[in-house]
Amino acid sequence: MSTAAAPVRSGAVLADLLPAARRRYAVDAALVLGGAALTGIAAQIAVPVPGSPVPVTGQTFAALLIGTALGARRGFLSLAVYALVGMAGMPWFAEGTSGYAMPSLGYILGMLLAATVVGALARRGGDRSVLRTAGTMVIGSAIIYAVGVPYLALATGMSLSAAVAAGLTPFLIGDALKAALAMGALPASWKLLGRRG
Repeated sequence: MSTAAAPVRSGAVLADLLPAARRRYAVDAALVLGGAALTGIAAQIAVPVPGSPVPVTGQTFAALLIGTALGARRGFLSLAVYALVGMAGMPWFAEGTSGYAMPSLGYILGMLLAATVVGALARRGGDRSVLRTAGTMVIGSAIIYAVGVPYLALATGMSLSAAVAAGLTPFLIGDALKAALAMGALPASWKLLGRRG
């Protein structure tokens, strides 16, 4: 019996490497719900930022990893479940908050879009090398800020420049660290599985 791994078809994401199951819908549902739960747990890793209503959290990192690992469709569904359940009252947004009347909701909506885009990029190999993963993470982070910062300005009455100062600038170093973690973890996962392509 051979232990060599069969090559993965082009366009695969890490979740596609799970053993085939008769109940693929059940596997997809578990991945989607697991991704939503992981995002909710990561959101509890929160550090307040002086002068900003938005804390540094682990949820952006989780959202981008979920998108790349699950692909666009499952990544979108995971973040949609996370957003909808949190807006309905589950206290799993940053710092145990919930609801839809908060200035940081735009970042959550941005994460939903970002998970979809990075999932599509991952299907095209955007998570297979360090350089590609860096580009994928930068694009995902830019999408989160492109939605989150203007929403923050509207929700708080800040000027756009004040929203950038409070809702983007303090987070750039943390985002660089998160991107560096992803740049190591994702390509290493593919290499470990012997499935580069």
